[in-house]
Amino acid sequence: MTVRFTYRKNKIRIIGAGYWRKGKKYMTAKIKYTDEPLGKVKVISDFLPSPEELALKDETVKVTISLSKSSIEFFKNEAKKYNTQYQKMIRRLLDEYSAHHP
Repeated sequence: MTVRFTYRKNKIRIIGAGYWRKGKKYMTAKIKYTDEPLGKVKVISDFLPSPEELALKDETVKVTISLSKSSIEFFKNEAKKYNTQYQKMIRRLLDEYSAHHP
């Protein structure tokens, strides 16, 4: 099993855990520890958003809009590929467009 985590303010936060395709065979192998020096170690700052930031939802407004059948079919098919909701994909597309054309 692979565990992804971040260490922030003396707390370890689990981001995700699971078996990834290649990760499983590497994570089940026995670890051979040695007393060799690690060499030059570089500590990088934490650039990941906190779980609280990830959980925040954008303020949304419900609207009714008529779209072409082909557009909806396209977004539904793409959403299936990426295991997401097609409405989210349309919303993100509109958000990106409006951000670039203020």
